Amino acid sequence: MKPKLPAILVVLAALSAPAARADAVTDWNERSCDAVVAAGLPAQPANRIMAIAHTAALQAAEGVASDGAVQDKRVAMEAAIAAAHRTALLKLLPVQQPLIDGAYQAAMAALPDGAAKTAGTRAGDQAVATLIAQREDDGAATQEAYRPFTTPGRYVPTTVPAVPQWSQRRPWVMPSGNAFRPGPPPPLASERWARDFNETRTLGARTSSQRSAEQTEIARFWETTVPPIYHMLARGLAQQPGRDLLRNARLFVALTQGMDDAMIAVFDAKYHHAAWRPITAIRNADQDGNAATPQDPSWQPLLATPMHPEYPCAHCVQSGVVAAVLQAEMARGAATPLRTRSASANGAERGWATLDDFVREVGNARVYGGMHFRFSTEAGAELGRRIGALAAARHLGD
Repeated sequence: MKPKLPAILVVLAALSAPAARADAVTDWNERSCDAVVAAGLPAQPANRIMAIAHTAALQAAEGVASDGAVQDKRVAMEAAIAAAHRTALLKLLPVQQPLIDGAYQAAMAALPDGAAKTAGTRAGDQAVATLIAQREDDGAATQEAYRPFTTPGRYVPTTVPAVPQWSQRRPWVMPSGNAFRPGPPPPLASERWARDFNETRTLGARTSSQRSAEQTEIARFWETTVPPIYHMLARGLAQQPGRDLLRNARLFVALTQGMDDAMIAVFDAKYHHAAWRPITAIRNADQDGNAATPQDPSWQPLLATPMHPEYPCAHCVQSGVVAAVLQAEMARGAATPLRTRSASANGAERGWATLDDFVREVGNARVYGGMHFRFSTEAGAELGRRIGALAAARHLGD
């Protein structure tokens, strides 16, 4: 009897199953997603690794494509993409060497030996070495030095919030981490605050009787935050007939650089505004000075609250980037099916008629889950769209 795979790998296999024939770019996107998830990485470093791997692969593929000495461009580009991903992933995720090497060996075995394959492999390795040297001081290794807000001798919860140092990283396409920082959340005395407070208090509560079964499913679907749930949407576009290998490589560079920059921007805004989460606000509503926000001292959200400030919504920033990048690319051709699967929903699949529907659902999910307020989801989506448009203009323009 064969041993059973761990549950996470079963879900990963389902998430990676292509709907159409994969090319080297989409295949390595799947394998890279598998590697960062299998390593148990949170979204912030996972997105950085995806951006580095895809950027190195594009640079290597463009290098051999423009090299007049290389005769078989297709073989050389596929070898370059494989070598770049393998070398980048091994450098950044050495614990995943068996998975990475297995994917690499399978990819290279499918290519004929010869000068083109050799040239592509060399180009991939060189592109990674150059890019890693350029990004080594991008701030990802900065040691966090978060100081909890307290008074001497006064206890506060002792878990350090997530990546308070992430905003100090050097972006890919943004001029700076705070270039698009949104304004503050609504004043506590405002009608908007009361409206959004009560929406989350009612729909996001663990014991809510107002949240429908479908809304609960949506919340759980978007509980996962790692790259595969978004990248499958891009693969659906990349696998459409008539796509060019380099065009797909540029698509994933725009996507991954945009998503990585989005993490820089959103954590800049989060720690700048330091807005309280619903579980804090609702339990302390007697202190917000707004008579329209009833206190519930034992309120609990449907899903666990992430360990970082509330505003703006990070999931929504990611969805905004994805929507902007895909919209820019879809404007060039036929409409693309918008579907993806979720590891936090046991591989369940959902789809949307439009990118706006997709972005709206991600925002709704964070309200239904009790982790965010509506104003935060809207600010996050707008921030993401601005970054995604910048990434698309940089990499997808004619």
